[in-house]
Amino acid sequence: MTSKLALFFPFLRWMRLVNKETLRADFFAGLTGAVIVLPQGVAFATIAGLPPEYGLYTAMVTPIIAALFGSSYHLISGPTTAISIVVFSTISQHADPGSPEFINLALTLTFLAGVYQFAFGVARLGSLVNFVSHTVVIGFTAGAAILIATSQVKHITGIHVPKGESFLHTWIDIFSNISQLNFSLLAIALVTLGSALLAKKYLPKLPNLLIGMVVGSLLAMYLGQFDPNIPLVGEIPAHLPPLSSPDFTFDTIRQLAPQAFAVALLGLIEAVSISRAVATRSGQRIDSNQEFIGQGLSNMVGSFFSSYAGSGSFTRSGINYAAGARTPMSALFAAIILMVIVLLIAPLTAYLPIAAMGGVILLVAYNLIDFHHIREALTFSGSEAAVLLTTFFATLFLELEFAIYMGVLLSLVFFLAKTSTPAIPTLSLDGEPGDANRKLVPLDEKPVKQCPQLKIIRIDMSIYFGSVNHVVNRLSAIAENERIYRILIVGSGINFIDLAGFEALIAENEKLRKLGGGLYFVGLKPNVYEAAARAHFVRRIGNDHFFDNKKQAFHTLYRCHLDHEICETCNAQIFEECR
Repeated sequence: MTSKLALFFPFLRWMRLVNKETLRADFFAGLTGAVIVLPQGVAFATIAGLPPEYGLYTAMVTPIIAALFGSSYHLISGPTTAISIVVFSTISQHADPGSPEFINLALTLTFLAGVYQFAFGVARLGSLVNFVSHTVVIGFTAGAAILIATSQVKHITGIHVPKGESFLHTWIDIFSNISQLNFSLLAIALVTLGSALLAKKYLPKLPNLLIGMVVGSLLAMYLGQFDPNIPLVGEIPAHLPPLSSPDFTFDTIRQLAPQAFAVALLGLIEAVSISRAVATRSGQRIDSNQEFIGQGLSNMVGSFFSSYAGSGSFTRSGINYAAGARTPMSALFAAIILMVIVLLIAPLTAYLPIAAMGGVILLVAYNLIDFHHIREALTFSGSEAAVLLTTFFATLFLELEFAIYMGVLLSLVFFLAKTSTPAIPTLSLDGEPGDANRKLVPLDEKPVKQCPQLKIIRIDMSIYFGSVNHVVNRLSAIAENERIYRILIVGSGINFIDLAGFEALIAENEKLRKLGGGLYFVGLKPNVYEAAARAHFVRRIGNDHFFDNKKQAFHTLYRCHLDHEICETCNAQIFEECR
């Protein structure tokens, strides 16, 4: 009964692990997480074009639902930089940032993204995230980081930039109006940034972003005596997430549905990638489908409690694990403690300068750029570099959701191109007949003798509609150029054969049969052989064309299919039967 309930309430699986010891560890891990997310929540909401409190609301509601219905013990969900910039890019096309209409559309986008994610999880499509290259995420995140930094330049310089300006036009405006630079705002941002960096280096156990914001605020109070034009964030309402309602009109849903899909995809990639990364350290096994459901429910429920789209946070999840979290209770504690903190200190945000917030966001943006993996991608291969650069520049100069789709599509194209040309090495036996250690070796590794009547090849990838043409061309070349009509295919490297592959192999076998030969198979994997039987491939080719091991294959082929008159004058004599 409990196992059936756990299908709908997955938190029942880990609730039995909770005890006095784990509660203590999870409480202190949650306390650390709550302090860290306080400045991050405000910063991320600013990036998303929403009032600061919406980032905190998201950090209160989203992690609770994701922890209860997800699969990871350490993943902390909530507002993230990448999704925040996509939300801003998407909604700013339809409404002014910060306006009631903007907020309402952001909540609707969140609900729709959650529906997509939940549907993917219910449909057991968790493996889909495996087809999204990590290089796409790296390129998109690096581009988003630069866009985030660009969006804050006007706040830390005081230079006016019209709303809705593109990346390129924003920098043109900045350099054109550099004479308007406000040195007070620049000083506040740089001091905030410097303080946060120093705190991280010399006080690693303390929340460095919070320290930077406090130092920046104190400097702003001092400079305010000389410069009254220092804009402040304003006081955040000291209350819990209020109820809200997305816009369910048909026109709005139709308008936001395509962008919501991009938000859903990005959120799932982030959440599953982060949960798997932490799981490699904790030893936990992650259920991608359950993670999809957890993320979907967190966004769907969150949209009714003034929360915008969230996902897994690498920073907070990593710190949560490092702080000693044992169960998802740490995420619940973090959310509850954050609620208490907001109720107590929300009025203090009235003294927080926007320039200090800009300095914090600059640091957040810089930390998003994965320089190590960027260097690896650029030097590893041309295709990886192409995916990275295409996604990166598309993020900067095109619509963000289009950049995600373009990167994913390009990585899939390269993947299909790679799998459509499997390696097909020619093999032959190495060593003298009778040697117990004889084995098949590729001729490009060692030029050993070949049988003039039997071609032995190995196909090192699956035979499917994309690779059929390449495989058929190789088989045809053997028959036409080498005049060898008996071909033995070593199937140990074939993971699957689709219907198009079976049909093509049957056609090639028929051609070779008319020439006195045929296709023969040895060492097919059990799942491939079962599929071949279901597709009537074995019956149509012939049971006597399939062998379990190489010794059986060579013995039967020599005795039943080779021309013994040719064997008598053959100089190769590579099989034991030849002598």
